[in-house]
Amino acid sequence: MFLNLPGLCAIVTGFFGLSGAVTIGPVGDLLIVNKDIAPDGFNRPSTLADTTLTGGTFPGPVISGRKGDRFKINVTDALTDTEMLRATTIHWHGIFQNGTNYADGPAMVTQCPIVPEESFVYDFNVFEQAGTFWYHSHYSVQYCDGLRGAFIVYDPEDPNQDLYDVDDGQYHQLALEPFRQPATTLINGLGRTSANDVLDSNTELAIIKVTQGRRYRFRIIGLSCNSPYNFTIHDHNLTIIETDGEYTIPLTVDSFWVFAGQRYSVILHADKPINNYWIRANPLASRQLPGFEGGRNSAILRYDGAPDEEPTTNAISTLPLNDDDLHNRNQNKAPGEPHLDGADIVIPIRQRFNFGNRTFEINNVSYVSPTVPVLLQILNGTYDVDHLMPKGSIYKLKPNSSVELQIYGLSIGGPVSKHALLFNDLEAEFESSIPSICTVHGYNWENPVVRDTVATGVTGNLTVIRFFTNNSGPWFLHWQCFISIMCISHIDWHLNEGLAIVFAEDPEGTEAHNRPIPPPFHELCPKYDQSNPDKEYLGF
Repeated sequence: MFLNLPGLCAIVTGFFGLSGAVTIGPVGDLLIVNKDIAPDGFNRPSTLADTTLTGGTFPGPVISGRKGDRFKINVTDALTDTEMLRATTIHWHGIFQNGTNYADGPAMVTQCPIVPEESFVYDFNVFEQAGTFWYHSHYSVQYCDGLRGAFIVYDPEDPNQDLYDVDDGQYHQLALEPFRQPATTLINGLGRTSANDVLDSNTELAIIKVTQGRRYRFRIIGLSCNSPYNFTIHDHNLTIIETDGEYTIPLTVDSFWVFAGQRYSVILHADKPINNYWIRANPLASRQLPGFEGGRNSAILRYDGAPDEEPTTNAISTLPLNDDDLHNRNQNKAPGEPHLDGADIVIPIRQRFNFGNRTFEINNVSYVSPTVPVLLQILNGTYDVDHLMPKGSIYKLKPNSSVELQIYGLSIGGPVSKHALLFNDLEAEFESSIPSICTVHGYNWENPVVRDTVATGVTGNLTVIRFFTNNSGPWFLHWQCFISIMCISHIDWHLNEGLAIVFAEDPEGTEAHNRPIPPPFHELCPKYDQSNPDKEYLGF
């Protein structure tokens, strides 16, 4: 059911102070259920995750573990609403899935969807990864109906642990936006709608409690299905120590933009007078109503001892993040030579919107989901891109090579997300109050920020990213688009409209590189082919 109700925009911003939040992992059960919810006072049907059939939380349970853990999450499809998508998959955003490509989750790239009354165990190791990640449905546009949550990997050897006192799972914020036309920003699952017919300034807001003098690690996660947000906490600076699961050189700011799929860890020092302070997540005006009238786009930072009332604070950002100032902590250089076209493989990526059939194209080809997952095609011995489906949307990459993507901006567009790996964002070409708009800067080949989701800017912009091929298998690259503003990547509405490609990395070596695929994986496609519950919605 593709809903045109006033939607919810969600941002998980730095701290998960979720009331009654459920945490599972590294081993656990995740049930996918339908439930009517009203986090902003407006009731709507949703697709949610929980640990029991009678549950259904928004956002979903926090999944957590430690660096080096092996995760085994048994996902059961218990969806029953015949007016909504009922098959499902789960993608673990930011996890490399090195050797477990089959567990990555994107429907018809690495697996067939799970059908109702069936389950599948996602079994993978995070190895040396640690930081802030998230999970979500990767089946059509289902995650926009609410199926998403935080995925946290703690690092016992965190090099920044002397900078903060608290990071105990009680301080995470989620901002969500499950429907196509968002009218509500949710922080930790709560918010007030901007829809005039249901506006209620008495709707509960999230309250994040802190103790004066303590230092908190807040994990900011952009769980949005569409809007980006400018994030601030009045009268408090925020020190960035992580982007997308990678440590950065600490950088102090007082505001920054969070795009769909992006994550930040920031440190907040609760060193202000005991009081209530506004937390603001102001959306981009072209996608959602900005501003704070009636408490929308807001939450509350409350010091212990402060009165139980809404803040009266006002603040103007004087230290906004300039992306050029972000650098990886390890001072790693970008793979390849330090100049444009200096990688082993150089791929231009040109985006286009076809106004005739209302689809997006990458290098003149609109992505159409294949009928057989790309991984299965490869495992069955198809390695040539001329024979891999969908034709024209598969790019073959040699192993052990540096790759440079030259992504040309599009004024009908959004953020770019690459499965399975992190990349070096070599050029934040523009700066202004919105990233990727304005004057040109140079390339950073020496110590670029490392992340898995990046804004690619408006028409005329060129974003260059580099990565190294050491993880054989098919991996998705897809976009999120903001009409009339910029293309960045991670909006599934636009994936559904063709804005995606697949990298077939060393297809000849995929079977040997991956852990033996469990037998239940091979049962997914026959069951989906036999009892696909979503033919009516997906045009089959």
